[in-house]
Amino acid sequence: MKTTLRTLLYLALIVWLGAEIFFPITAAVAFSTLMPDLHAAGTIVGELIRILHGMGLISGAIALALLALAPAWNIYKPQAVLAPMILIVIMMGLTVYSQFGIIPSMERDRIAEGGVIDPASVSPITQHFNKLHNRSEWVEEGVLLLGLVSVVLVARAETTRS
Repeated sequence: MKTTLRTLLYLALIVWLGAEIFFPITAAVAFSTLMPDLHAAGTIVGELIRILHGMGLISGAIALALLALAPAWNIYKPQAVLAPMILIVIMMGLTVYSQFGIIPSMERDRIAEGGVIDPASVSPITQHFNKLHNRSEWVEEGVLLLGLVSVVLVARAETTRS
């Protein structure tokens, strides 16, 4: 039972972090393949980021639940799971901020620009879109970094298991 629960915990973290790692590759392929049609590429990438966020929130909730139950099931010591749980909550918070704050604002900017963001444009709306895009990248990088630290802390908890 303990092995199964630890496996589910690692799987939840792997799914989220794997998606975070491979998302930029997928976005780059979409944009390079559809270069003449930036709207189509942006639409595809926008939908993929929504899927990524959904996967992250579900994986995060599963990881949190398993980490919360682990001490009761004598899998990890209570103090060993506190830091990874805090990091996962922060990761989920960043994901929620990106999904429900940044992305809708970027969508409003895209619509205000007539449905397509022209990278060569110097309009204030395009500049705001680019600012939000950069913020989105920083948020995703933060989620990835915190996730990697969480994996290290969970692996460390293995050595301090009771």
